[in-house]
Amino acid sequence: MFAEHKRPHRIDAAIPARAGAGLKAEHVNDILRTEADIGFFEVHAENYMGAGGMPHRQLETIRERYPLSLHGVGLSIGGETPLDKDHLERLAILNKRYEPGLFSEHLAWSTHDTTYFNDLLPVPYDQATLDRVCDHIDEVQTVVGRKMLLENPSTYVAFEQSTMSELDFLKEITRRSGCGLLLDVNNVHVSCTNHERSAEDYLAAFPIGDVGEIHLGGHAPDTDDAGRPLLIDAHDREVDDAVWALYETVIRQNGPIPTLIEWDNDVPAWEVLQAEAQAADAILSGAPATALKRAV
Repeated sequence: MFAEHKRPHRIDAAIPARAGAGLKAEHVNDILRTEADIGFFEVHAENYMGAGGMPHRQLETIRERYPLSLHGVGLSIGGETPLDKDHLERLAILNKRYEPGLFSEHLAWSTHDTTYFNDLLPVPYDQATLDRVCDHIDEVQTVVGRKMLLENPSTYVAFEQSTMSELDFLKEITRRSGCGLLLDVNNVHVSCTNHERSAEDYLAAFPIGDVGEIHLGGHAPDTDDAGRPLLIDAHDREVDDAVWALYETVIRQNGPIPTLIEWDNDVPAWEVLQAEAQAADAILSGAPATALKRAV
């Protein structure tokens, strides 16, 4: 359990309608040295569940200068087993300690009995799963004491037992639980490509009024056993041009929304990641995506 920590002076916790980046330990010195002009930083909650040490010292320093978004990856919101009470309590303490402007999790499961899978696995869209996910979100929001955003998944297979679409499933979750949504545009492109659907139609029907944050990331192209295109949500490269185009449409039609650049594997130099955030910032300011990526 964490001890109580004194809170240093911090800037406003609110996340601006600008671009942010995932915070990586190897970038902290560059960020502080250059006083990076960026809207916010996002951290994975599970990386900060120890009580102290260098990760917390670095994060405290960042939090004094920038707003934070806290992104959970291990709650297993869609799992069939009860939520891990200790894990949930640590999330509540992290939220209290760092006062993030936004807190989010995934529509996925990663636990079964006593086994933890280091992956975000998809759920069927049926009534039993809907009831379970809503119950879990209610528990999270009660314990943490704040609204949670739920991220749309990247998927590679469809479940025969699904009785509703992903969009209807997400809309019903927000209606019943009062949670918000995190719109991952790369996940939309990945899933729609894999299932041979229109990403444009999906985004046009997305409940954008419930969206508190957008994610952009890179994906790896592959093919399935039949030779059809298959995209993997890899977070290991720059944002694809097709995803930039989808994102530009979302922003043009709905206005600025806080946007995070995710790059979790094969992490580049800070200047490369910052350039991706600057590209998103330019779109948020009204610049067209076509000219923009060539300019940064």
